[in-house]
Amino acid sequence: MQPQTNTTEPKIQPNHRTVAVLPSFFTLGNCLCGFLAIFFASRMADTKLLWDWTPLTVGAVFVFTGMLFDALDGRIARRTGQTSELGEQLDSMADMVTFGVAPAFLAVQLVAAETPFLSAKGDTYFDRTALIIACIYVACAAIRLARFTLEVPSGDQADHLSFEGLPSPGAAGTVASLVLLHQHFLARDNTQQWTMTLASIGMVIVMLMVALVMVSRLRYVHVTNRYLHKRAPLEYIAICVIVGLLLAINLQGALAASFVTYALSTPLAWCYQKMKHRAAQTTPNP
Repeated sequence: MQPQTNTTEPKIQPNHRTVAVLPSFFTLGNCLCGFLAIFFASRMADTKLLWDWTPLTVGAVFVFTGMLFDALDGRIARRTGQTSELGEQLDSMADMVTFGVAPAFLAVQLVAAETPFLSAKGDTYFDRTALIIACIYVACAAIRLARFTLEVPSGDQADHLSFEGLPSPGAAGTVASLVLLHQHFLARDNTQQWTMTLASIGMVIVMLMVALVMVSRLRYVHVTNRYLHKRAPLEYIAICVIVGLLLAINLQGALAASFVTYALSTPLAWCYQKMKHRAAQTTPNP
């Protein structure tokens, strides 16, 4: 008589025991960039850093560095055939730090002078509003990343040509690029107070806007997979290089304009289609 074996013990899948080394390094690099962005953004505004960069500038640069790591880890995993469920979960957690928490912290550090709700003096409704909208941004980023993990069929490039809702790196890039623009052009001794106030209000509005479109069902194109992962004539390559070099003349302004345009493109197209459809319905037939 053979001894009975315990069949109730859960079996551990092989892909849960091990993880791909190289893609995981890039994913963890993305996560650490988010932490470093928060760390530097929490320093005093007058902290002396290399190249006369402000702490918020360094924080925004680390957000963009995290975007580079995020773009590379998935591509390396697909090229080497090392995709796994564990890697996807790790990537989602890293994105939450770099593209969810870090941009919201940068924005609050930029616009909120005092500690909202708990400050004994200087607590304003604007500071409270900025903190609440930053919380909304973080919550929407978490929902966006969780939904993306569940709804995207696979890691194949064919499943990443477009997304429902603004991707979290696009939202983070929009906020971080505006922080860079603010630090480069507006954070100067001769800047008028009304200009600073207007920039702060604009930052809060943009942060709320990108938070809402992250959890929307609006369809956003994946620019890299759609336009850069294909064969093209040499003229196309030359035009891309020339445009990139021209944009580098004013890098901060070009980044802000590019990300804001991308974030607004789909909502504006949706509004245009709705208005066009309504106008067609109200136009009497001849």
